[in-house]
Amino acid sequence: MGAEKRTAYRKLTETIDVIDLTSMSNYAVIASTASIINASTSGFLMHIHRNDLNSNELKNNLSLNSLLNEKVVLFLPQMNLDLEGIIMRTKHLGKGVFEIAAQFSPDVPDYWKECLIDLLPVPGEMD
Repeated sequence: MGAEKRTAYRKLTETIDVIDLTSMSNYAVIASTASIINASTSGFLMHIHRNDLNSNELKNNLSLNSLLNEKVVLFLPQMNLDLEGIIMRTKHLGKGVFEIAAQFSPDVPDYWKECLIDLLPVPGEMD
């Protein structure tokens, strides 16, 4: 079996602020802030700066692979909305910036994900 192929359309979004990326297994805040840069009905892609990580263990690593398969919840203040997901992929982009791909939790209804994607602003829409 190969890697799962992406079938959902990815929408490049205006940067969406994230507050308190939190582990659902131990309720520890992983990062105080992050940014969603694109999303689809299957999940969302975030950027996190090293300084926004709350754990020294994570700050001192070039990899966030210890977060793989971690169930997380995050708050989007611009939309007054909580999102739940599972971290599927992490990557250090350099200069202290990490990319984290999260998949929506399986219990999130498809219609809700489609509505959310429709509501996310495209670049320049908030100017």
